[in-house]
Amino acid sequence: MSDDYSINQVLSTMGTILFHCAQIYPLSLLISTMVPAILISVIYILVAQGIGCLGKPGVLDQIAMLEDSNSSLLQYPTQFTQNIVPKQIHSHNDYWRDVPLLTALSFGVASVEADVWFVNDTLFVGHELAALTPDRTFDSLYVQPLLAILARQNPVNSFTANQTSPNGVFDTSSGTPLQVLIDMKTDGNSTLPPVLKALEPLRQLKYLTTFENGILTLSAVTAIGTGNTPLDGIKALSPRDVFFDAPLIALDDPNTVYNVSLSPIASTDYGPAIGWPGIGAISDSQLANMTKFIHDAHSRGIKARFWDTPGWPIQARHAIWEQLLNTGADWLNADDLEAASDF
Repeated sequence: MSDDYSINQVLSTMGTILFHCAQIYPLSLLISTMVPAILISVIYILVAQGIGCLGKPGVLDQIAMLEDSNSSLLQYPTQFTQNIVPKQIHSHNDYWRDVPLLTALSFGVASVEADVWFVNDTLFVGHELAALTPDRTFDSLYVQPLLAILARQNPVNSFTANQTSPNGVFDTSSGTPLQVLIDMKTDGNSTLPPVLKALEPLRQLKYLTTFENGILTLSAVTAIGTGNTPLDGIKALSPRDVFFDAPLIALDDPNTVYNVSLSPIASTDYGPAIGWPGIGAISDSQLANMTKFIHDAHSRGIKARFWDTPGWPIQARHAIWEQLLNTGADWLNADDLEAASDF
């Protein structure tokens, strides 16, 4: 049936059918059986074709017309991450993705990791020295893309004139910060200053989560140093807009310096800390350790992450993810972002 098949054509066809049936069957039979059946058929056809009772376009036709016309009614400034729900997933070695940062955002991943090397006065990104290239820098892979995304999410117009805090990267949850773990591979004391300098464009636009005068102010990006990041260098920052990835297994010391203003996250290597391979039942001692480490972090307002969780067999990986979430871990450390986002 063509799209322009009208209600008059439908009724004309049904009338012809009734006329011929009246030559064969008694009127009483037509009224009791044929007429109701034909009316139901008419209604079904009209609904199926999206035609209203007056012959006007139905809802599907309206949608198609608006989409075909590229109507401004269907567009808005912050739709870059439209319909993407942020998830507590950490993109381990994010720079290995076909498209770093953007691939993670497409799955709703709310934490990414970049290994940085300070070589020849430039911050390069890669897993090892042999993987570095002149084009793959911290600025080109992370800072500049973030600036472009956040510019779209924070349009300057009459509607936003009185907005006091910037939107984050996620349209569905504009107050959710993107966590960026900066894994310093070269000497921390010499790498921290260029990292701070690289973040200056984000800092100038107030896109960085900041601790100042005893107040932690969340913003679009929470930058956290890990790897060789110097603890003393981070502690000395005032205001502080780069934080420190605390050692998760060392938070039970009552004299520890780690709190949420210094370390919003604490991490540890899953294997030595827990050891359960995800096959068979987790032992009481393994579960007790997992519970304790997470509790130690939460008691200080810090979020817990276990890195290097087994990725294979898949069933074991999923068993570990499920146990971590059930026990209260805040971040799933993942290499397979699609699997983690669907979990």
